[in-house]
Formats: sequence, structure tokens, C-alpha cells
Amino acid sequence: MYVSRLALDHYRSWGHCVVDFTDGVNILHGANGLGKTNIVEAIEVLSTGTSHRTSSSLPLIERGCASATIRANVSISAPAPGAPASDARHDGSSGAGLGETGAAEPDTTYEVTVAARGANRARINGGSSLYMRDVVGRIPSISFTPEDQRLVSGDPATRRTLLNQAGAMLIGGYADRLQTISKIARQRAALLKQLGERDGYASRQDSILGGLEIWTGQFIEAGVALTRDRQRIVGLLAEPFAEIYRSLAGGRQEASLSYEPSFDEVLMFDEPMAHISEHFQRIYPGEVARGANLIGPHRDDLSLLLDGVPAREFASNGEMWTMALALKMALFDVVAHARGAKPIVILDDVFAQLDESRRGQILEFAGGQDQVIITVAAASDIPAAGGTGGGSGLASGANIIDVAALKRAQDEYLHPDLAAFGLAPASPDGDASHEASKASKAPETASDAPATDGDRAGS
Repeated sequence: MYVSRLALDHYRSWGHCVVDFTDGVNILHGANGLGKTNIVEAIEVLSTGTSHRTSSSLPLIERGCASATIRANVSISAPAPGAPASDARHDGSSGAGLGETGAAEPDTTYEVTVAARGANRARINGGSSLYMRDVVGRIPSISFTPEDQRLVSGDPATRRTLLNQAGAMLIGGYADRLQTISKIARQRAALLKQLGERDGYASRQDSILGGLEIWTGQFIEAGVALTRDRQRIVGLLAEPFAEIYRSLAGGRQEASLSYEPSFDEVLMFDEPMAHISEHFQRIYPGEVARGANLIGPHRDDLSLLLDGVPAREFASNGEMWTMALALKMALFDVVAHARGAKPIVILDDVFAQLDESRRGQILEFAGGQDQVIITVAAASDIPAAGGTGGGSGLASGANIIDVAALKRAQDEYLHPDLAAFGLAPASPDGDASHEASKASKAPETASDAPATDGDRAGS
């Protein structure tokens, strides 16, 4: 599977951008600040519905614009021998791309519109309008970024983003359930705030309490479903993560994953909903006082352990990087096995962050994939010939994309040279000779003059 063409309109720093990729290795080369990361981030958003760089959609839209559009032409090859014949997910639902025989279908065009207000929309091959969540997960990709170390050392939100991206690619309906519980959580929090503001809502307290009871029941039901989804995801990742870390680290230490759900009753009881309801009753005063949901999937965490202790507290910088690489590689393996197609691999400015050994490990991993997209600010950021990772081999025959040239193409598209079309641009200083020339050619009567925009507006 690979993206053959990516087109962006009003996406972050790109007013308009068209990039042609090939299968194999693609290298986006250009100085910092040109928008390399924005290009590969757009593939991540199309793939998973989220970006590791932001928790909301608004920063994805060019300033002053109402929406951003991402379009991608995706080519899908037949699966390798021994791979599943379709890209079925772990729940049995299928994605798009491969037919029943496993043969490659024609290129598919995916389009996603990220809206500043309202729902995000999508289309497949220019068809009817869909919700963005209906296409999320159909183009699997795994991004390796400079922020990956935060998967070990950062806050829980970073690790929840990883779980959500994995869920979008592995479990049908995950994105829908995530959106549903986010909506329920906002409604419930609004009622809790109203109960805390007794002066303004005292007369409506009974109706607010009734509404809170309904929303709490829905929150528990949706939360239990999402917690079980995440439990499955961690279960799928645990074994390959441990094996890959053991290989990368030379077998010196044992790494493991531990899911820490806020609704821990899901792990303790076969029927957890009544126990979670009791939990909510116990914390009700605190929720009203703070006007917030104190428990729920929005407070889940994923703990990475090294020899049984939390890595974020005891691991070295190098060990954290190795664990982060192992986690992303494990996710790649799980998604590839589940979908019957290798995810697109994105290496976003990672070489400058890694030592020679880890560069070699990630390049060796990337070397055998269907499509790899690399961003670099300088050619020296790819390991030189003879390096541990054989970087010259990966770059040999690569599709080199000059991002500065993409910027120039954008400027020409947005600000065309009118002279090239035989149209003289207006005089910037409005000189008198130009105005006199216009006056000499003007009709003698107003009735002979063509209507202006103002005339039409007033008619």
C-alpha cells in the first residue's frame, strides 16, 4: 500500500500543495520551517483521524480559513504470500482496497475536509459525503517522530493518542465510539458545572439531576466498550513489543506493557457497570465541586515497564528511545498482520535525534517496507555510507522531493504571473499617466459605460 499523490488545500502552512510519491523510499528534503512535517502529518490525520502534534482539529487549518482539505490517491498491491487475503480488522470488519481474491483494486482517492466548526467530512472516489470517521483506518500508517520518547516519559494523553490511533486502524467502529464518548463526556461535564453553580440553576436542579443520571448511564456504557477495546489493543501489542525490545536491546532487559484504565472495574469484574455506577456515586460531591468528569477513559494510561518498574521513572534516555521504537515497530507488525497490507512508514526528522546504533535499527526496519516517507533538513541527517544502518542503501534510488520547489509551486499557483497570460498587472502606485490613459479611453456618457460591480449590486 502506498500514497501516490497527496494534495493539500489550506492545511496548516500550505495554502495549496501537490506532492507525487512513489512506492519504496521517498525523501522530503528542505530547510526547517518549509512545512515538511505538515505534509507527513496530513497522511497521519487521514490514516488515524488524529495528529500526535495536537489534540484538536483547529490548528490543522490555515489561519483565517474555514476548513482544510486532504486528498490522497492510494494504490494497494496484492498481499504477500501467506498474508491474509483481505485487510480485515481484528473484529472481522474489512477496510477498503483488496477484493475477495486478494487482487489489487484500482487506485482509490480519499478526501477529508477538516472543519473549523461542525463535523469533519470525507469522500471516497468523489462519492457521497461521509463522516471523517468512516474513512479513518483505511490507510494505515505508522509515524516515527522526535516526540516519540514522550510515549515513555510524557503525560498520559500522549499514550492515549497512540491507543486511539491504534484502535482506528485495528478495531472497526473504534473512532465512532471514541467520538460518542467524547460528546457524552462534554454533556455530562456541562451538567456538573450547572449543579455547582447553584445560584443560577437552583430552580432547575431536579431536571438537571435527572439529565445527569441519564448521561452517566450512557457514559458508563460507552466507557466500558472503549475500555475493552483498549484492553484488546494492549493485549495485541504486548508480546511483539517485548520481543522487539529484547532484540533491539540485545536481550539485556525485559520490557512490558500494562494498561491502567480509569474504569479499572472492567478488569476486575465480568459485569462492571453496577460497580462503576457505585464509584460515580462515591465521587459525586467532588465532581460537582470541580465541574468535571473525575473518572472515565479520558483518564486512562498505558504504563511501559522495564524489568517490572515504570520506565518513565527509572529508564535512561537511550532506554526510553529504544522502548519508543519497539512500541511503534510492534504497532506496525500488529497492523500489518491484521490488515494484510504493510502500513506506510513515516520517519519525520528522527535521524538527528538518534545515535548511530538506533539510526541503524530504524533504517533496517524501514528498508523492507512498501512505502517509506522520510523528512530531513540536511542530507547529513541520513547515515552516511558504511554506517551501522546502511543509510546509503535506503537512499539509493529514492524519490527525492525538494520542499522548497513545492513552496515555489504553491506561490505560483496562489499568485500567478499575469504577464504570462498576456494580462498586465495594475500599476502599484496608480501613476497619473495610467489614469490619464484610462480617462482618454472612457465612454463619453455613463449609459455607454459597462456596469461596475457596484452598479450590479445596486440593481
